[in-house]
Amino acid sequence: MSRTLIALLREGLPAEAVLTDPDVTSAYSHDMASFCEAGTPAVVVLPRTVEQVQHVMRTATELRVPVVPQGARTGLSGAANAGEGWVVLSLVKMDRILEISPVDRIAVVEPGVVNAVLSRAVGEHGLYYPPDPSSWEMCTIGGNIGTASGGLCCVKYGVTAEYVLGLDVVLADGRLMSTGRRTAKGVAGYDLTRLFVGSEGSLGIVVRAVLALRPKPPQQLVLAAEFASTKAACDAVCKIMEGGHVPSLLELMDRTTVKAVNALAHMGLPETTEALLLAAFDTPDPVSDLAAVGALCEAAGATQVVPAEDAAESELLLQARRLSLTALEAVKGTTMIDDVCVPRSKLAEMLDGVERVAEKYGLTIGVCAHAGDGNTHPTVCFDAADPDEARRARDSFDEIMALGLELGGTITGEHGVGVLKKEWLAREIGPVGVEMQRAVKAAFDPHSLLNPGKLF
Repeated sequence: MSRTLIALLREGLPAEAVLTDPDVTSAYSHDMASFCEAGTPAVVVLPRTVEQVQHVMRTATELRVPVVPQGARTGLSGAANAGEGWVVLSLVKMDRILEISPVDRIAVVEPGVVNAVLSRAVGEHGLYYPPDPSSWEMCTIGGNIGTASGGLCCVKYGVTAEYVLGLDVVLADGRLMSTGRRTAKGVAGYDLTRLFVGSEGSLGIVVRAVLALRPKPPQQLVLAAEFASTKAACDAVCKIMEGGHVPSLLELMDRTTVKAVNALAHMGLPETTEALLLAAFDTPDPVSDLAAVGALCEAAGATQVVPAEDAAESELLLQARRLSLTALEAVKGTTMIDDVCVPRSKLAEMLDGVERVAEKYGLTIGVCAHAGDGNTHPTVCFDAADPDEARRARDSFDEIMALGLELGGTITGEHGVGVLKKEWLAREIGPVGVEMQRAVKAAFDPHSLLNPGKLF
């Protein structure tokens, strides 16, 4: 079967686009998530054109071989993991920005375009693509669409789903379908574009995307506020949002995360604080906005409020936040990164609960959060070589997700379900929800060849 598969793939792909060396293909077997099963793919293909993607899917359908679409493999839920004998369809070579239109305020891109590359390109036209995951220097637009990713600026600008206007998608049988629009408005038929966003490659292969852009905002300024408790920091978040303020970001780092960032990057962040809150504004008068938010932080119990004096100082603070997950991984060598989103009003209860879980299991668990969205990232640090510690890490991860659901939240705000959270998706949406999701999957992929075993 494997020889037939590879021979057929090579009929429609250049020789260099078909990788079979096990030492090479093994590197494509999984993303960055822990505790997620992965198998050795039979082959890795790197198409450069839509027609080549169609050829791959027609071949896979003919031979009934599963296919997993991949971007940069920066995902954190196992959604990009291969199964034994599968085809890995890596889209990183389809990396062209096809169009940037300042009038229509759209960009048309292939799925392998890196988020940061797109952001810089549209910036040259005075435009802005807001979604900015922490991995924005590496992650691809196709991966962002597949996982419906978010980022630091979601509190003001929203998530990826709000910027995807239209898609070209290769279906499981190789047919090409277009969804959505490139106009500012459009409500023709079911919103299939939104259906594909967050589908983790289980419904089709995105080969082109029409993305909405915004005018480039002024340079943002950042404020850092120190708190003697996470509860006080969360109270400040509630006061800021209740007061009608619209920060461009509102991020929280707990004491464990601050210490980890200092240990990794020697940034001199205040380790005596229990929680560090970062607020930013990209308004015409950010100084006044920061002053108003600073006053609310002080009223909530901030021990110190320090507004950045310029863009360089602001970027330094943001770099500290972006380093959080990398820094926590360095604590023990391995992390499980949770992605629980709760109502903002429940944020303090979520963080207090995580602290109890850490004490119960004797583990280091740092929390960084998109506080303005209630999207927390409790990060369990553990030694993967210690079976008992690894078991406790997995148990603590599950307990944190259960806590999120108890507080009226969701098991994932931006990382997706993948392999890691299949059981928890079923708990969140219930049996009827699972049944309907499976029905949608069957309509698009009747032979279950696209990323099977993910989501549910």
